[in-house]
Order: sequence, then structure tokens, then C-alpha cells
Amino acid sequence: MSKIRIMIADDHSMVREGLKQLVELEDDIIVVAQAGNGNETIEKIIEYNPDVVLLDINMPERNGLEVLTYLKQNDIVANIIILTIHNEVEYLYKAVEIGVKGYVLKDSESDVLIRAIRSVYEGETYIQPNMASLLFKKMNNDETGAVHNTRLTKREVEVLKLITEGLLNKEIAHRLCISEKTVKNHVSNIFKKIEVSDRTQAAVFAIKNAIVELF
Repeated sequence: MSKIRIMIADDHSMVREGLKQLVELEDDIIVVAQAGNGNETIEKIIEYNPDVVLLDINMPERNGLEVLTYLKQNDIVANIIILTIHNEVEYLYKAVEIGVKGYVLKDSESDVLIRAIRSVYEGETYIQPNMASLLFKKMNNDETGAVHNTRLTKREVEVLKLITEGLLNKEIAHRLCISEKTVKNHVSNIFKKIEVSDRTQAAVFAIKNAIVELF
């Protein structure tokens, strides 16, 4: 079984070591690199090409958001999960704008982090649910706009609502009693119709356009 290759970027060595011990309790995860500042993070992403990067926001030389910006501007592909103490929606909002794949708070339960790692590795986006609700509310307040004529089918609307609840494809398949492959097809069609590229954008669209209600 191939393992998910993780990189940990945090300026506190004890935090890095603690995270390493935590994630490596899982049989399918291994830490291949660590970094203590922003510049080193960029260098090691290029050198090791990890599957997933756990990135702190507060780091010397370049902070986490500056690292994200540099990677995007230089077309360096990396699956980044922001792992931070910051629960202010502004940080999350900025990270999503830049293109982060996941956002998890450091005081979360360990299973939340593991879920995020596996989700991002599988090509999905994972925003911690309580943070996602704040993000959706902020975006809904910031951008009003008209409702789009999405032409979504009834089933696609059902799938979109479950995406907004934070369910993964496998969980959606179980909930709707359909195959995971069928769910993937629906997700792909939804993304094309509403012109988004990931699950977070799809959830934001659903709330902005009253396809689902804010909770």
C-alpha cells in the first residue's frame, strides 16, 4: 500500500515532532520532510514534492499566506492544508482566495486532521466545518449577485447540498444509495455547470444562490 507523503511546516520543532508522531500512527501516512520557515518550506516542497503539506500561518521569513502566494505565482503545484491557531474568518477567506486545499485549527481533534489529509490527498477540499460556516456567511455578505440559471438536475442539487454539508464522495454515495463513481460524475457535472473548480467554491455558490440555507 502506497503511503500519503506528508510535509510539516511550522516554526516550532516540538509542534512538528508532535504532528509527525500523530500522523504516523496511521498506517497510510508518512512524514517525508519538515521546515521551520517560509523559504525552507518552498525549497523542500520543490525538493520532496510531498502529496500534502501541513502549513502554519505564523512563520519567519515568509508566513504561510506568503508561501501560498509564492507557489501560486510560480506555478508550483502543492496540496496545502493550513494548520493554524487562527480561527478568524479573514485568514481563511484569504487562504481560499489564494487556493488552499484545506484549513484546520490546531486545537481540533486528531481525526479531523487525518480526515483533512486523506480528503486533500484524494483531490478534494476540506475546510473544518465550523470554519466553513463562517466563510460561507462572510462570502454571502460580501457578494450578493443574481441567482444563476444552473440547469442542475434534481440529483445534482441533492449532491451539491451534501457537498455543502462537508460530506466526501464515499459518504454521499452511501447517503444517496448510489455508487461512488456516479457521485464523482455528478460532482464533475456540477462543477462545470456552476463554473467552479473545487468543493469549497461549490458550497459557497450553493449558499449565495439559495440552493441551501445558511445554518
